[in-house]
Amino acid sequence: MTTTLTKTPRPQKTAHMEGPRRTRSATGRRNWLGGLAGWLWLAIVAVPLYWTLITSFKARTRYYASNPLVPSTDPTLENYRLVIESDFLQYFLNSVVVTVGAVVPAVVVSFMAAYAIVRGWRMRVLRAMNGLFLMGLAIPLQATIIPVYLIIIKLQLYDSLLALILPAIAFAIPLSVLVLANFIRDVPKELFDSMRVDGATEWTTLWRLAAPLTRPAILTVSIFNALTIWNGFLLPLVLTQSPDRRTLPLALWTFQGQYGVNVPAVLAAVVLTTLPVLVLYAFGRRQLLSGLTAGFSR
Repeated sequence: MTTTLTKTPRPQKTAHMEGPRRTRSATGRRNWLGGLAGWLWLAIVAVPLYWTLITSFKARTRYYASNPLVPSTDPTLENYRLVIESDFLQYFLNSVVVTVGAVVPAVVVSFMAAYAIVRGWRMRVLRAMNGLFLMGLAIPLQATIIPVYLIIIKLQLYDSLLALILPAIAFAIPLSVLVLANFIRDVPKELFDSMRVDGATEWTTLWRLAAPLTRPAILTVSIFNALTIWNGFLLPLVLTQSPDRRTLPLALWTFQGQYGVNVPAVLAAVVLTTLPVLVLYAFGRRQLLSGLTAGFSR
């Protein structure tokens, strides 16, 4: 009896001691590999950004004769001056108008549609509308560019900023509805019932209850759609013709000649095009992270 009691704890103690050691060594090995992969990915991302920034300060005549990864000994702002003098402010204003004019209606319509789909799921019409939005996710922009072009021609909107805003709204709604509807479903039904008991209408419940609770999703969808529309190239290329209707991605063609490309000027335009996105992220990062934290804590 005594022998059994003295022998049994030993294997358990050994297994108990070896288990954490194995776990710690395996965990340390995974962290080491993950850290190495992280530094490798940082290098892959940082090198093109570094090259873009230092090249934008090089003179065009010395670009091909210098090392691409070595900064210029005499940096110049001539490329930035050339970009700004080439109607950059007009292109920037066009991009702002198209982005804001498409993101705001798309997010508002998508939020109301997602709320109606979630709250009235038993209605066949709303279920059919949800299926229609899901089908919209399967249709790429490139497959519909010819019908969109013909519709814009019929509406006599060709070569206008409105011709860019309307298709951008249409292509932003399906994904926005999907994300917002899934987020609204996570809101407890008791909150909607309590609002109804208090005598609130569906419109009041939409903006006083659902909107604050789904702010992380609204902010995320707005940022995603804004980046997609800001970087859009195909719609401005097909639906506009005049130089004063160009957006920033399309305006980069201005620095491409028949026999060569002004690479430093193109990269200076890329830097100026990216700055608004970086500024927007710098100011909205805290609100975005706090909203996402609030959404996960719910």
